[in-house]
Amino acid sequence: QVQLVESGGGLVQPGGSLRLSCVASASIFSINAMGWYRQAPGKQRELVAQITSGGSTNYADSVKGRFTISSDTAKSTVYLQMNSLKPEDTAVYYCKATRGWHSYWGQGTQVTVSS
Repeated sequence: QVQLVESGGGLVQPGGSLRLSCVASASIFSINAMGWYRQAPGKQRELVAQITSGGSTNYADSVKGRFTISSDTAKSTVYLQMNSLKPEDTAVYYCKATRGWHSYWGQGTQVTVSS
């Protein structure tokens, strides 16, 4: 079992920044990949960014150049730095960890971009 706890969400104005954190209960060395997903009201959950144990990253086209995913293995933490936020980034953001055939999800953190 891997427990994930997200934090860092909140209300921000368009053009602003937020940094989300996801702390894993297990060493992220044992995790194949970690990612951030989001789900807006009435929409399906979608991948925002992912980082593998080897450090490879990939991003949704809608966030490329604005969001950056990174990890701190010593803290078993993955971050999502979000810059130049837009109203359409408003969603609940979830952290996901994949280890072997298993996937684990956090409870989510709300991000609201509004003036």
